[in-house]
Amino acid sequence: MKVKRALISVYKKDGLIEFARALQELGVEIVSSGGTAKALSDAKIKVIDVSTFTGSPEMMDGRVKTLHPKIHGAILADRNNKKHLLEAKKFNIQLIDMVIVNLYPFEDTVQGGKSLRDITENIDIGGPTLLRAAAKNYKHVAVICNPVRYPTIIEEMKKGGGWLSDKTLERLALDTWEHVSHYDVFIEQFFRKTFGFHDEFPEFLNLTFHKKQDLRYGENPHQRATVYRDEQYKNPSVLDAKQIQGKELSYNNVLDCNAAFKLIREFDEPTGVIVKHNNPCGVASDPDILKAFKMAKAVDPEASFGGVVVLNRPVTSQLAKEIISRFVDIVLAPKFEPSALEVLRVKKNMRVMEVPSINTKRVPYRKYRSILGGLLVQDANVKMLEGIKVVSKRKPTEEEMKALFYAWKIAKYVKSNSIVYARAHRAVGIGAGQMKRVDAAKLAAMIAKDYGEDLKGCAMASDAFFPFRDGIDYAAKLGITAIIQPGGSIRDQEVIKAADEHGMAMVFTGIRHFRH
Repeated sequence: MKVKRALISVYKKDGLIEFARALQELGVEIVSSGGTAKALSDAKIKVIDVSTFTGSPEMMDGRVKTLHPKIHGAILADRNNKKHLLEAKKFNIQLIDMVIVNLYPFEDTVQGGKSLRDITENIDIGGPTLLRAAAKNYKHVAVICNPVRYPTIIEEMKKGGGWLSDKTLERLALDTWEHVSHYDVFIEQFFRKTFGFHDEFPEFLNLTFHKKQDLRYGENPHQRATVYRDEQYKNPSVLDAKQIQGKELSYNNVLDCNAAFKLIREFDEPTGVIVKHNNPCGVASDPDILKAFKMAKAVDPEASFGGVVVLNRPVTSQLAKEIISRFVDIVLAPKFEPSALEVLRVKKNMRVMEVPSINTKRVPYRKYRSILGGLLVQDANVKMLEGIKVVSKRKPTEEEMKALFYAWKIAKYVKSNSIVYARAHRAVGIGAGQMKRVDAAKLAAMIAKDYGEDLKGCAMASDAFFPFRDGIDYAAKLGITAIIQPGGSIRDQEVIKAADEHGMAMVFTGIRHFRH
């Protein structure tokens, strides 16, 4: 397809003058309007105004200017259809071979905190219509919505005497459909929230995400992976992290960083968290962040090897030395002192990630998970407790209550079925992902005992109810004195009776924390 006439109507004018001048040098006639026409004219580029081209003036403050048969007929005419060409001749419609359009900045206006009136005025009508029309007729019309394409288009036209290949036309059309779809979905999502319907699960789920970066690989090296960002999600996330050093992130790295980031936000006090395979394997708190990290690492030193470390306080050189004393894959923190970065640079492949917003609290959001043939959608689990109900004869002591809450915070972020043993400011044993709850209890105890931990006086947290009393009986043998769990089993009374028989304190939370 050879380009003879182009329509240009753009909001963002990056690279426009150079592109339009190159088109003119190739003999392409340019039609334009408004601010675009003025910018081109000021640059001494010959332009035919849209009003002259259509014989109709702009109206309604520019809301109507390109919505005209002489524009859309010129774009939509099928060059292989004799009837279309005869009608174009009959109505004096001059064919347009290229459409260069980018849209009013609706997204930027929203993010700029403008008034609803300003935001509404930045809903582009003519632009998407032009783009859709040109993309529909992609075999005969080149459509360009992204200024990044300007240089390669000009290069191809110069080499081909003004012609563009079919493959280029297809690529440009696909760019356009992607661009317009994103624009429309962003508008829908903004007004869904503005009108107060954002809590609904709509009949048609339209999502739009912006590519942040390609990843090193997926769950395994033979799988490709990319991470996308939700531009309307304004709350802190690991996608805000600035990578200071280290290898490219992989799919698993991002998942582990996300798990660590969510868990660390449960703690206000100085805390260290270590995550491995999307599960915490060490958590501890102490006024001294260095001591907190050492205690976290001691929960399961072997599991911490190659894990993700996240800290909610700045990293000093002394702490950095402790971090690199054993292989760590990634370390995240709100800040790294310059002397700490010097120490960490010794491990050049280790990813060092700065996340200034690490101490913020949880806010509601939607969680999406792909399955074969579809998508599961749910409200994210941002609750911690519905309330505390003591169900045993003995009430927990103040120290036991602190330990129960600490264990409960961790259990929420461990793969189900999960059991966590803890003291008031640190995890002691973490059992993750077992099919039987009692096996999770045994696994957590095994880990604790392997590293010399005495479980006497510890609290135990279970992410879901105990279906049988066996978990309670086992915990009693270990010396566990207090248990926190959701409750809700048909055998709750049997389980409570077991706790009472062993003199244990038990509390119900009324909320389950399954994590599949």
